[in-house]
Amino acid sequence: MPARVEDQGRVRVVTLDDPARHNCLSRDMAISLAETITKFSRDDSSDVLVITGAGEASFCSGMDLRGMHEVADHFWTYLAGPLGFARLDAGKPTIAAVNGNCLAGGMELAAWCDFRIAADNATFGALNRRWGVPFTDGGTQQFTRIMGKGNALYLMETGVRIDAQRAQQLGLVQEVVPEGGALDRALELAQHMTTYPQASLRADRQAAIRGDGLPLAEGLKLELDLTAPTAWDAGTAEGLRRYDKGDRPQAPSPV
Repeated sequence: MPARVEDQGRVRVVTLDDPARHNCLSRDMAISLAETITKFSRDDSSDVLVITGAGEASFCSGMDLRGMHEVADHFWTYLAGPLGFARLDAGKPTIAAVNGNCLAGGMELAAWCDFRIAADNATFGALNRRWGVPFTDGGTQQFTRIMGKGNALYLMETGVRIDAQRAQQLGLVQEVVPEGGALDRALELAQHMTTYPQASLRADRQAAIRGDGLPLAEGLKLELDLTAPTAWDAGTAEGLRRYDKGDRPQAPSPV
């Protein structure tokens, strides 16, 4: 079953729509994700991508283990990763709106996003450990970068299941909201992000992602190379004109 895609203004919402199977990632879902992310990256009409799961029981329970070998064998396997996202860069902000179970490959998908908003009924865990299924879509790399090596190895090696509050303590989750509110909060933030000049936002995002792990001097050079050209962008020029006229837009408040 493919993912469901809809636009809300300049925000594109991708919903894993198979709640009866906890929104697991089948072969069709993986292909759909890869195609959707690629199209979003090239679409000038969309600025932010929000990924969520249908229903409140699960964001995504990971790979469809009953069809594991089929899932791992499709056109996008080596271009994007078996589950359809790990090797892709959307080029623009991505947010995971996590409700309920976020397990195994589902946790990889959430970690692929720039940041995560979780409902207080969300749970996270490397349950794939129980059946000997490895992480193949960025988990070993993204988890360590997000949570640090010790926390990442703790989750990956023990297979423990943690709640949203513990996930926030570990840095995996940035905000925890009441049950049923993850998508609304993600959309609120995403819509606000679309009001910012996009060139500098995307350049800062690229500098942060590509600079991860570089020596400081190399990272600073990369930052300058990527961000300096945006000082002459039309959006930045308009923003400075608004500033000069006294415009002081409010940033969204954290929860």
